[in-house]
Parts: sequence; structure tokens; C-alpha cells
Amino acid sequence: MGKETLTLVFLLICGMLFGSIMGEILSPWIPFLTKSKMISWSPAADLEIVKYDLNFQFKLNLASIGGLALAFWIHRRLK
Repeated sequence: MGKETLTLVFLLICGMLFGSIMGEILSPWIPFLTKSKMISWSPAADLEIVKYDLNFQFKLNLASIGGLALAFWIHRRLK
């Protein structure tokens, strides 16, 4: 992975966290920001010798999507 890809991933994670925090702060005045949808992905395999199970979960709401958009905009401006 290149430096630019790692920067994008880092900014997107930070943007999602920032959006979620802002949504929680603003939820008393704008309650629809905290309505969220859980997205999960669980790949697993049992190969007789090795068995693994991974679980990824994302809790997306309107504020975190706004944070993702802001992070992507910041990444485009850094170029």
C-alpha cells in the first residue's frame, strides 16, 4: 500500500470517529443524527488444521457519514 492510501484510510477512520462524536454532542438538539444502522461482516473458515473467525462491525449514522465526507474532502485538498 502506498503512502497516499494509508493517509486516506487514516483520514476516513478519523472522520467517522469525529462525525460520531459530533452526532452524540448534537443529539439533544438534532436527534435524527444518532439514528444508526449496524453493518457487520464475519468471514470464517475451518480448514481442519486452522480455524479462524473475524468479526467487523460498523455503526453508521448520518453524522458519521458527514464525517466521512469531510475526511474525503480533506484528503482531496491535501493532494
